[in-house]
Amino acid sequence: MIGYVTLGTNDLDEARAFYDALFGSIGAGRLMEMPSGFTLYGRAWGQPGVAVTPPYDGKPATAGNGNMISLVMDSRARVDALHGKALELGGSDEGPPGVRGDDGERAFYGAYFRDPEGNKLCAFCVGPG
Repeated sequence: MIGYVTLGTNDLDEARAFYDALFGSIGAGRLMEMPSGFTLYGRAWGQPGVAVTPPYDGKPATAGNGNMISLVMDSRARVDALHGKALELGGSDEGPPGVRGDDGERAFYGAYFRDPEGNKLCAFCVGPG
């Protein structure tokens, strides 16, 4: 149902460097770049993506309070690795990798971080460890 989500940026070069490296670590890359700065990342067309762009209205970008992008991973190791990569790239920790709730067949394993401009992301997988 979700086609893509968009994050505003005040420093397009920094945002592109962060997301090039972060998403490159999970096999995603730039799918589209527009003259406005809009840059769409994904694994392939027809799959959900994440875009970064300066705001259309020309006002400063701000991180939305309560907004978060969740990225599904296929293993707990990949959740750990993406969280670590985000911190390595200058992101900040918002909640270390771990099970939220009960472990087991439907366990939610997640890690939370913010990009350098304060946008919140979560890497997660569901299932037993």
